[in-house]
Amino acid sequence: DFGVGLSVFDQNAVLVIDPDIPDAGVFVGRDGFRTYMIRFLEVWESLTIAAESFRDAGDTVLVKAKQTAIGQDSGVPVTLDYFQLWTFRGGMVVRLETVLSEERALEAAGLDQDG
Repeated sequence: DFGVGLSVFDQNAVLVIDPDIPDAGVFVGRDGFRTYMIRFLEVWESLTIAAESFRDAGDTVLVKAKQTAIGQDSGVPVTLDYFQLWTFRGGMVVRLETVLSEERALEAAGLDQDG
């Protein structure tokens, strides 16, 4: 239930989905997040997203995530590793960016490969 967590997002938070991911785009505000998540969740019979690691980058936290899911129509199991950059201001999430490439995620977070 992604609706439960919407209260941690700033009213004008921005969700950025990597162009290499289906349904890519920029979604603004809690309504934008809700719209994206409803559309995203519709295609899965079951879905689990687990954080595998966290890296501090000032106001941003880089999270390595693993998604395992089963397609709603196809029944096909899918596993995907990707990265999320969570940016906080005043205790609220102001930006959430999902990126497929570790290199691009590290660059966006201002981090290098070694730490």
